[in-house]
Amino acid sequence: MRRSCGPGVHWAEHIRKVAQSSGHPGLAHAGKATVQRILDDQEIKPHKIRYYLERRDPDFEAKMCQVLLVYRELSMEPAQGVRTPEGRLVFTVSVDEKPGVQAIANTAADLPPVPGEHPEIGRDYEYKRMGTASILAGLDLQDGHITARVEHRHRSREFIALLKDLDAHYPAEAMIRVILDNHSAHISKETRAYLATRPNRFCYVHTPTHGSWLNLVETLFGKMARTFLRGMRVASWEELKERILKGITEINAAPVVHKWRKFEALEVTL
Repeated sequence: MRRSCGPGVHWAEHIRKVAQSSGHPGLAHAGKATVQRILDDQEIKPHKIRYYLERRDPDFEAKMCQVLLVYRELSMEPAQGVRTPEGRLVFTVSVDEKPGVQAIANTAADLPPVPGEHPEIGRDYEYKRMGTASILAGLDLQDGHITARVEHRHRSREFIALLKDLDAHYPAEAMIRVILDNHSAHISKETRAYLATRPNRFCYVHTPTHGSWLNLVETLFGKMARTFLRGMRVASWEELKERILKGITEINAAPVVHKWRKFEALEVTL
């Protein structure tokens, strides 16, 4: 069995090789623990990596402000709902995709819990992969309803199918305001061609690049991951799709309105 080595091992090997030539003969036989202790005691820690996110969108704050203004408007929604200056009703939907949901099958039956022996379900370590699914979802930020599709991929054609589902769900005279990122499928030539067939029906509000955390549908995907997607094993890809849609139907039976509750960033920007 091959064992993985931590960074201390590689640093120790390097130090032993260069100790004599660098004028530190006492380190010629330094072990991993010694090197790790020396490195940990220093203010500069080149053996550690801390990741950060580079802001590559020059309009990051402006786009963030636009999204937060929508959320604040919804938090103060009048009884008659949000309307355009012309009096047209507006429905706001948070849209995104959750790709890479794995269809995994057991190779042996799960074992039920047994009191006094093992309190948890027993599951064999081996499993069988049967592909992945993408969940395309639109979360209504006014009533919590979810419009969703489960597809093998999330290209323009699948995204357009979701837009058509949204178009069918809402009153024909209303505007559908969509909060979404700049994924290629959202702004592709094919998608723009479809939007042109429904003039003034959809209104895009883009989150900034690397600003997916601003999109409230991410909280829905997090809820799915913690609940019905967690530990799911299925016999086929089709069963995965069926169970995901069933889980969404159950959420829609008692929908929860997702709200943005912290507007400090918006107040500072303004």
